[in-house]
Amino acid sequence: MIRAAAIAAWALSGLAAGAETAAPYAGLDGRDVATLPPERVAGLRAGAGLGYALAAELNGYPGPLHVLEHGAALDLTPQQRAAVEAIRARMLARARPLGEALIAAEAALDAAFEAGGLDPARLSALTVEAGTTEAALRAVHLEAHLETAPLLNRHQRMVYARLRGYDEGGHGGGHGGH
Repeated sequence: MIRAAAIAAWALSGLAAGAETAAPYAGLDGRDVATLPPERVAGLRAGAGLGYALAAELNGYPGPLHVLEHGAALDLTPQQRAAVEAIRARMLARARPLGEALIAAEAALDAAFEAGGLDPARLSALTVEAGTTEAALRAVHLEAHLETAPLLNRHQRMVYARLRGYDEGGHGGGHGGH
């Protein structure tokens, strides 16, 4: 009897675990844009980095937002602060419209599937639009890091790396003048 109960419990636990993995997208169909969580939409609209510049960030190319956030600890000069603020303003001016364009491109792809009758040529055009827009957005964020890095001296870049937690044997530990 105990053995039968244990087997039943084991079988039910397997069914419950299977139910979790059988519907990994449950609830996502209620999003405004299927492929974009609300937090990501908000970030795209705000011009947030969203990880687009990790290749730069983790290899010793600080981003303007975080440089400004750590301005006091980095002992930024007024000239450095002004230059980084200008880089950030230019980045946001370019990133926000691209974020809106990416949201629109993803919404168009979503709507095309919802409407049905999508053919391979239209699918290709929609995905190329979304991909091209996202690539342009990523480039904007990477360029901001590329512009920011030379404004800091070696000591400031080392302090930045420490403040961001990169001096503890991470990927960017020896790259880019950390």
